[in-house]
Order: sequence, then C-alpha cells, then structure tokens
Amino acid sequence: MAKHASAAVGWGHHHLQKRWLLALLLMLTVSMVIAFFIRAAFDSCDRNVSVDNVISSARDSVQVVDKRAPQIAAAKPSPLSFMKSKIVLLVSHELSLSGGPLLLMELAFLLRSVGAEVNWVTFMKPSETDEVIYSLEHKMLDRGVQVFSAFRKEAIDTALRADLVVLNTAVAGKWLDYVLKEDVHRVLPKVLWWIHEMRGHYFKLEYVKHLPSVAGAMIDSHVTAEYWKNRTQERLKIKMPETYVVHLGNSNELMQVAEDSVAKRVLREHVRESLGVRNDDLLFALINSVSRGKGQDLFLRSFYEALQLIKQKKMQVPPLHAVIVGSDMSAHTKLEMELRDYVTQKKIQDRVHFVNKTLTVAPYLAAVDVLVQNSQGRGECFGRITIEAMAFQLPVLGTAAGGTMEIVVNGTTGLLHPAGKEGVTTLVKHIVKLATHVERRLTIGKRGYERVKERFLEHHMAERIEVLKEVLRKSKIKSSKHL
Repeated sequence: MAKHASAAVGWGHHHLQKRWLLALLLMLTVSMVIAFFIRAAFDSCDRNVSVDNVISSARDSVQVVDKRAPQIAAAKPSPLSFMKSKIVLLVSHELSLSGGPLLLMELAFLLRSVGAEVNWVTFMKPSETDEVIYSLEHKMLDRGVQVFSAFRKEAIDTALRADLVVLNTAVAGKWLDYVLKEDVHRVLPKVLWWIHEMRGHYFKLEYVKHLPSVAGAMIDSHVTAEYWKNRTQERLKIKMPETYVVHLGNSNELMQVAEDSVAKRVLREHVRESLGVRNDDLLFALINSVSRGKGQDLFLRSFYEALQLIKQKKMQVPPLHAVIVGSDMSAHTKLEMELRDYVTQKKIQDRVHFVNKTLTVAPYLAAVDVLVQNSQGRGECFGRITIEAMAFQLPVLGTAAGGTMEIVVNGTTGLLHPAGKEGVTTLVKHIVKLATHVERRLTIGKRGYERVKERFLEHHMAERIEVLKEVLRKSKIKSSKHL
C-alpha cells in the first residue's frame, strides 16, 4: 500500500515489503499482526487506503489470524457480550476507507466477535468497479459481516427487523428518506447516529432533519458535540437527541506493538532504510490524507522555514526530514501538485518524503520522531492518529483546535500552535525546539505515552459499550409506543 511516487522512496518495493513482513511474522504475536493489518488504521481522521501489494502480502496472515480470533476472544469475556444474537445494520455513506467508514468497520468486527448478526450497506458508491471497495467488502464478508445493496428491499427488511441501526456520519442521513420512505418512522427509534464531522457544509436539513427522533447520537469529542448542538439549534432550528461523547482508544493489539522495543527497532530500521535516511536523522511526520483541511501545505512551509532558521543560526542538530504519509499522485489533485512543486522550488527534495496512502501506519510511527497534527479550521473531531503516536512515545505538534485539545496537554504531552497561516511562526519555533532539545523531546513523548495509558486505551472505551446498551433500551421503549 505504501507506494511512493519518488524513486528515492522505495517503501513500495515488493522485496522490501516481504522483508519487514517476514520480520513481523517471526517476531510479533498474533495480536500484533492484527494491529498492523486490520486495526491500526481505524481513525476518525480522514485516512484513506490504496490497495496494492502490502494488502496482498498480508492477506494470508490476516486470514490465519481470523481463524484463531474466536479462541482469543473466548479467553476473556467481552464487554459487548450483551450484543450476542442482536441484529445490527450499519449504514455508511461511503466505503473509501476514510476515518468514518474505518471506525464503522472496526465496530462491525467487534460486534461479530461476540455473535451479533451484522449487516452493512453503503449509501454512496461509484458506478464503476473500485478496487478499494471490492477489497474491503470481501474483508467484511470473510469476517462474517453481510454486505448488500443500500437500495434493495433487503436493506429495508433488515432495517425493520434490526435491533440497532447505526448511521455513520451526517451524510448517511440521506439514506433514511431515500430508501426507507414511508417506513422511516418505524426505524428511527432504534437509530444510533455516529457523527464525526466538523465541517459546516454537513449542516444541511436534508441530511440531519431526523436527528431529534433517533435514539441517540455518538460523537468523538466534547468540542464537536457542543458545535453540533449549537449549529443545529441556531442554523437548522432542530434539537440534538441524547448525545454521548465517546473518546476513542487504542486497541490492546496496537499497544502491544508500541510497547515492543524489538518490533519497533525492526520497523524503524526498515522504514528509514526505504526512505534513505539515517538512524540519527530527525523525522517529522504528518499522517493524513492530503487535503487543505489537514494542513500539509502549511506544515511544509513551516518545515522549510525551520530549516532556514537552523542554517541561519548555525545550530548543531541532526539532519531534519519531513514525511507526508497520505499522498496520492494518482488523484492528480491541485494540492498534491502544489506540495511537490513547493518542495522542488525550495530544493528540499532530499529532506521531504511523500508516502502513498496506507493502512499500515504503525511502521511509520515506529520510524519517526515527532508527529505533526496540523488539521485546520475547527480541527479534528478527535484524531486517533494522535493517540496512536503518543502510544509510540512521540511528541505531538498539534493545532489548538478540535479534539486535539482534548488529547494533547500543551507543554506536557505536546506543543500546540494556532490553526491557519498565523500558526506557521509558532510551528517553526516548535520544530526547532524539539530538534535542539533532545531531552525535552523524549520527556514529552514519555508523558504522552503515560496519558494514553491513563485515558486512551481500549478499556477506557467502556462508555461506547454503555451507549449501545442505552440505545437498545431506549429503542425498545420508543418502538413499543409506535405499536
């Protein structure tokens, strides 16, 4: 998956993939393999995946893990056991492997692991065959998730007989009227609406007019929940239903990888070798799909100015590198071309590395030294890549916006800068500060790891489990009133 446009960036080469995959399979437990190839990518950020040789190489390993999963799950009772035999319909607006759909897929697999009947429909799909959609639909089918058309009678029948219907993202609300039509009010009492968006253009009445009638809404951060509450009342004149704020957490499997020093060393060596950087070089990474909202352009500008400042003041620091994980040259977007042109214009090609969209972010977290979370505007709804990076003891340079402010403690587990162009000067200072103060960089990373252990682990997501239980209870009450 991690195919590079630049010849100097060889992570996509097949022989190198086999080398680190083999090392992982030899050195890591079954849980770690799961983390790399399935669960490490589930983030509320808009992280996309390109399907290439890494998925192909990993598929056999994942299938072996799947066969052993029931025995692993049986060793410890799941907090989701109350969902056994429940019928669940998951409605996704798309299956592009951006953050929202990935989170919904993770929920699908968790529900399947406890014996729930899980069904999946995708509301917006391209007319032509899409390799990503094909691969993921078959991944779900292999895990026992039933996948069918969002527009056929089967979808309506499943919605009517389901115990729980999860609408993923605001846009999925269009499915209610478009497909269910006169049956919509029979389904609303058992709908949990999982909202990840922070952008104003999602506040359209045609998307969310049924929000007041559903059993509940689940939102990833307090700041996003408050934003939705205010905007729906002020702009749309409707009220939010009972809303549950559920911070995400790192899976146990990812934590095992992050805490395995041998595994991290192997990954670090191979990724750095592929990028053509030395072990002592400092790598600052931004891991998000390339878009204006994720701030790759402002990050590269800050990185260049930091290099100039270091050169100007003749600071003694190791060579600095910037890694953009989430690139996609095949899309030929204007921003993608601007980023590459900027790098060429500033003559920093040897310091900036573009890595294609990838599901396997754990190797990069093991290989880099600092995560830059530069989401613009209102920031991230939550941003699981932030807590994943903190699990790997990476300091975070984040924007003081959105859910990032609920994760990063400024000055303790990371350094925050303003969103927008005004944040560039501060980000430059922070890059230089972490480059020139090794102990501070390491201390911040360790404190970030401690915060993850305190707040952002899998068992800390018990609130999510309680949300499902509460929604089931409410749906029974509301459904009985409609009889």
